[in-house]
Amino acid sequence: MAANPQPGVESSAGRSDAPHSAGDPRAQGCGAALQGVVVLDVASHAAGPHAARYLADFGADVIKVERPTGDPMRRIGWQAPDGDSYFWKVVGRNKRCVSLDLNSDDGNRRFLQLVHSADILVENLRPGGLERLGLGPDQLLTVRPELVVLRVSGYGQTGPYAGLPGFATAAEGIGGYAGISGESGGRPLLPPLPIADEAAGLAGAFAAMVALRHAERTGEGQVVDVNLADVMVQLLGPLVAVYAHEGVLQQRNGSSLPYTAPRGTYPCRDGRWLALSASSDGVASRLLALLGLTGDPRFASGADRLANAEDLDRILTDWALSRDQADALQQLRDADVVVAPVYTVADIVHDPHFQARGTVTTVGDTVMQGLLAELSRTPGHLQFAGRPVAADQQLLDLNQENR
Repeated sequence: MAANPQPGVESSAGRSDAPHSAGDPRAQGCGAALQGVVVLDVASHAAGPHAARYLADFGADVIKVERPTGDPMRRIGWQAPDGDSYFWKVVGRNKRCVSLDLNSDDGNRRFLQLVHSADILVENLRPGGLERLGLGPDQLLTVRPELVVLRVSGYGQTGPYAGLPGFATAAEGIGGYAGISGESGGRPLLPPLPIADEAAGLAGAFAAMVALRHAERTGEGQVVDVNLADVMVQLLGPLVAVYAHEGVLQQRNGSSLPYTAPRGTYPCRDGRWLALSASSDGVASRLLALLGLTGDPRFASGADRLANAEDLDRILTDWALSRDQADALQQLRDADVVVAPVYTVADIVHDPHFQARGTVTTVGDTVMQGLLAELSRTPGHLQFAGRPVAADQQLLDLNQENR
């Protein structure tokens, strides 16, 4: 692996309501797991940058290579006071930023100099985009035989749809998610956030690390093909097998599932909601006891509860509507029923559990999500939020001097 230059670390003062805020000494006591791994992030919009961000969170030195005008993600959605979007603050965190015009001979040359010392390259141009720049995998692996080239696209590098443009919306449609989302008889619903981008980012980070493990053992780099549509199909779980073997298609039915009851969201007297599932016999029996339904033959088994799901949902809804959310939650938790409040983002930000775990933290002056996972020996660390365009442009000069 290439040496890991130390980035300039910005201040990460913790907030009183975020006990595990970035800068916590517990997050800096051990070497990060990916220290020494150098990643070039030339991706945008947004699964590729997410993959690189997860690697950066656990110690990889991620160098964001963006066009001279800045990555378009800097201008998506709500803008922070410094002019960059909050989206960029999150997806660009822990990354050092350089600017290159890869359409120019000089930019192309300087980029290949960076490739010489890289372990992973992340890109998400439409298939063929790197090749048109003269930077296809054949050229990159000639320069750096150990390189892992993570290619993230809408539909993959092969297949009839490979050349089509693909954002999360398209993947959530063609990948089956929208088809089962929505109320019975209603129109298919897309998720209100780009789930395909987030899931493909996780898949890309995982796949890149699998390939890096091989490169470390053998010295052989390779191309990793991850796409949004395939990732959404993976999220369907058993539904593909159920259709292929039983001819059964899951239908849109709100929050209900076709194989367990009760399961859904339930309104309380104060206008707040519960999310509840009783998919195991043990949980169901405890819920039925709380509702005064022990021994009711309509709900004696999982099959009975499913056959009489409307009756059970009506009883549970009436029970919840007679109580405020806090009281309902307390009674259900005392009975050891699987339940949670339905939260807004505001609830998440102020929740003491999420604060205690660092699920919500502060990086620099930006509140955002914390680390994805806690590693006991090599914890990740959030050093800085997304930086300005070309904030680390001197890296290109240093790289030239070290050649």
